[in-house]
Amino acid sequence: MTSPFLRRVNESLKEAIADEVSRLTDPGLGFLTITAVDTAPDLRSARVYYSVLGDENEGDETERALDRARAHIRSEIGKRVRLKYLPDLRFEPDRAIEHGMRIEHLLTEIRQREEIE
Repeated sequence: MTSPFLRRVNESLKEAIADEVSRLTDPGLGFLTITAVDTAPDLRSARVYYSVLGDENEGDETERALDRARAHIRSEIGKRVRLKYLPDLRFEPDRAIEHGMRIEHLLTEIRQREEIE
């Protein structure tokens, strides 16, 4: 269970990171959305979850672009969000949308099979 303090920290970081990512001009950066931030209780690290619109290749390019911009993003959010420690950011693709689409596809297949029988 996340404390109210960590929920506020996560939301503040999410907004700041999303704003900073929108300002990046890296050509490898695809159309992405910051979906969540999960900060460690000691505030030393944070996982930043994102989703990318496009194919797997575009996802890979975006992952590399975010890795290149990690230090810049961290320094910029440090100017906007006041914390005892500025967390080290780790970007991870959010697979929830892909997982949901896969489940929807499987359910559609099941419905089609039931209609045939």
